[in-house]
Amino acid sequence: MADNKTFGLIMVNTGNGKGKTTAALGTALRACGYGHKVLMIQFVKGPWKSGEQIAAARLSPEFELIKTGRGFFKIMGDRLPEEEHKEAARLGLELARERIASGGYRLVILDEINNAVSDGLLPVEPVLALLDAKPPELHLILTGRNAHPEVLRRAHLVTEMTEVKHPFQQGILAQKGIDF
Repeated sequence: MADNKTFGLIMVNTGNGKGKTTAALGTALRACGYGHKVLMIQFVKGPWKSGEQIAAARLSPEFELIKTGRGFFKIMGDRLPEEEHKEAARLGLELARERIASGGYRLVILDEINNAVSDGLLPVEPVLALLDAKPPELHLILTGRNAHPEVLRRAHLVTEMTEVKHPFQQGILAQKGIDF
């Protein structure tokens, strides 16, 4: 059995329900509480301002958030060419590889990377290579719907969020401070 003080987990938050990124942010907050350096790379969420971006600035230097995505892909009025989304995802993965290799972080969150793979913006193979090359003490969280079966196989912890009821079904739009 690995030493729990140094064994880094691969965690996956997936499913169609709300809360995947929110759960990862809760783990990030906990890690920052212990003075651990945390990096979150957002693969899909676009350039608009979010509560987690504002909070990350307040928690700096322990928490760093980088948005590499160009916005939601093929939904919510997306008009960008697919190649722009693919290049953004590729650059996000390249940045993740570089930052992980730096050894400067205890927790890295790859937010919405599962969507990037399932939507065809990233092939799964380089993501699996990243997981396989993870330093032993680094914790990784991968969020997003439709996690690839090979990602799930490599994970130590998988949580599936199941939608039971959602405000959108009642005509209630996303709420600032709750949803973004």
